Amino acid sequence: MEHSEEASKPPPAQYEFVRGDAFEWLGNAEPKSIHAVVTDPPYGLLEYTPEELRKRRSGKGGVWRQPPSFDGCRRQPVPRFTVLKDKDKEAIRLFFGEFSRLLYPVLVPGAHVFVATNPLLSELVFEPFTAAGFEKRGVLIREVHTLRGGDRPKNAHDEFPDVTVMPKSCFEPWGIFRRPVQGRVQDNLREWGTGGLRRLSASEPFRDLVKSGRAPRRERAIAPHPSLKPQAFLRLLVRSSLPLGKGVVLDPFAGSGSTLAAATACNIRSVGIECNPEYYRMGAAAIPRLAALNV
Repeated sequence: MEHSEEASKPPPAQYEFVRGDAFEWLGNAEPKSIHAVVTDPPYGLLEYTPEELRKRRSGKGGVWRQPPSFDGCRRQPVPRFTVLKDKDKEAIRLFFGEFSRLLYPVLVPGAHVFVATNPLLSELVFEPFTAAGFEKRGVLIREVHTLRGGDRPKNAHDEFPDVTVMPKSCFEPWGIFRRPVQGRVQDNLREWGTGGLRRLSASEPFRDLVKSGRAPRRERAIAPHPSLKPQAFLRLLVRSSLPLGKGVVLDPFAGSGSTLAAATACNIRSVGIECNPEYYRMGAAAIPRLAALNV
């Protein structure tokens, strides 16, 4: 009996995209129901408050740096983390303390968490996770060149032409954490399907360095979210987070749903939570279109 190409394809993975508060959802979620997390949180920072988003849209003021046009292309704004005050940084630490505390019981033993951060803020993210009982398993370096850093002193470019105030950012760190396993890793894999990371191939382990540029233009056209990550990168993380290819991946700060799209493309079940109504509407339309892309 001949099988058509269409009939041989695996059924599309199911995803659940919820509009709501991530902390509230986690507080009501079934214990030991999630097998991995891949997320790029907003850190509870100034940049995603309604007032700062309004300034971003208008292109004037606020914490969003408005980069100049280049070769006729208007560049996407980026947040200026250097403007954060001590109270803002403490708010970040408290945010991740509450997030990690609520997340821990929802995960199965051995579940991995991939959480995006920033070179200037990573310690405010990593410490609360370990305090909540997670094991730090490393830092994934996403090699990506942005417009952050590298500037000469403000209003003194000519006076100090050979001075850079900060290094130009060339990477984005992703913390890798794990809820401790039950017994040995092999025991945990048999019981829960978690505890390790999926290899790239039989001869290649998962690596903590990934070259990844900005999201391609066609992806940004589908989901113009300010923090959109490339599908190729997210599909790598989603696939690697489930060592046996089974389980549910959670993105509690789903934005335009790009993690859910990546999971769907990999035939993996996923759940995403997003509180911003604009981004939720964007994601509802974008997830199936991003998942359908051949990357």
